Amino acid sequence: MLSAKQEVTELLRRLPDDCTLEDIQYHLYVMEKLRKGREDIALGRGYLNSEAKQRLDRWLES
Repeated sequence: MLSAKQEVTELLRRLPDDCTLEDIQYHLYVMEKLRKGREDIALGRGYLNSEAKQRLDRWLES
């Protein structure tokens, strides 16, 4: 597992030289959301697609 600094370094290496600070912030935001999502799944805090659809259907009916 890479450290946060290593992950950011790798991200900066992959981004084009003309990217903006906003581009970097967006990519960091997405990386963090994916990390948290994977952590939630590993801890059993996720939903199967069928469960998510049922929850969404109930929410949209309200």
